[in-house]
Amino acid sequence: MLIREIAAGRLADGARLPPERDMADEHGVAVGTLRKALADVEAKGMLDRVQGSGNYVRHRPAVESVYAFFRLELLQGGGLPRAKVLSVKRLPKPPEFAALGGHAEAHRIRRLRYLGDVLIALEEIWLDAGWRANVSTGDLSDSLYRFYRQELGLSVAAVEDRIGVAVLPEWTPPAFHLPAGTTTGYITRISRTAAKEAAEYSRTWYDASRANYISRMGKG
Repeated sequence: MLIREIAAGRLADGARLPPERDMADEHGVAVGTLRKALADVEAKGMLDRVQGSGNYVRHRPAVESVYAFFRLELLQGGGLPRAKVLSVKRLPKPPEFAALGGHAEAHRIRRLRYLGDVLIALEEIWLDAGWRANVSTGDLSDSLYRFYRQELGLSVAAVEDRIGVAVLPEWTPPAFHLPAGTTTGYITRISRTAAKEAAEYSRTWYDASRANYISRMGKG
């Protein structure tokens, strides 16, 4: 959660975290467990732990985080991203992805997205099949970018998001809290490698009554 909050810019460079006991109470964990988590964040170069003073954020954009490109937050801020995979299928690319080159087919991944326990979005991701011949639901975790990096050797270097509104698609599952045809917030994303290859194309329909799309720049 801390890594996500720092990567998203919600915790500014130099910000002092609350006292450890207060943080442990807030998250329902033992102080010892919290300290282990803080030590891990410190080891990643994103926290200064000053004896007798407190814990201070070190915002380093170069520090890789699986949440660095995740832009949806709860209305009150933050929220730990989770996902439930609905289906994975290899298919011809949709025209808007095929136009960007690469393999003719892609793995279509459909998921429900959560922030904590709050269901916020429906997601459809198309991963270029050139990165892997077969992908199954068992291969995937909450973070696709972790799967990409660890299993495929694919590091997403940049994303291009376009924000608007759209209606929920006809395949919206009953598990989603809004029915097909409901107008929602809508994001299309093209994810590229450092070599500028278009590796992924995604569509996200999100409930604007539960989440905001937020992109931050700078240290403010």
